[in-house]
Amino acid sequence: MTREELEHIIRASADVTDQYEFVIVGSQSILGPVPHPQDVFTMSAEADIYPLHTPELAEKIEGALGEGSHFHDTYGYYAQGVGPETAVLPAGWMDRVHRVQSERTHGRVGYCLDVVDLFMSKAVAGREKDRAFCIALLAYRHVTVEQVLALVPDMPLDEASRKKLKASIRRWASATQGG
Repeated sequence: MTREELEHIIRASADVTDQYEFVIVGSQSILGPVPHPQDVFTMSAEADIYPLHTPELAEKIEGALGEGSHFHDTYGYYAQGVGPETAVLPAGWMDRVHRVQSERTHGRVGYCLDVVDLFMSKAVAGREKDRAFCIALLAYRHVTVEQVLALVPDMPLDEASRKKLKASIRRWASATQGG
């Protein structure tokens, strides 16, 4: 997915829901802070999105713009309507979002996660694709191990989960340094 395609999804989501502001979580939120990232970060054909003030309208986005929809068939990418609970994020994440607003969004706003918050949400999700994404964020220096470790105490996790998260981050950082 490209930045322009994300802007199209924001515009289309606004048309479907009649809302003004949206939150984009998941891998394609990188397109806010890094408008033209390396190819490894833009392989997904979906953007996870929900209306900021009426997240329950994400169902309308999913129905009209989701996987297998006419929109998806026409453009080759789609919106996945999600909710605020989809991404586990550190305290203060909303203060760090990157605003995507342009003529291509028809003035509507998409708030994309900061790269460090995106890293943390992917690290907690912990699937193989999330692990690979986090390692790539470290390898391409979009985040540093120090930045992400500093956010671990702000994660809404119990102490055992925080310890496990720190260990994973250190292991991934070591992998990016060749040992």
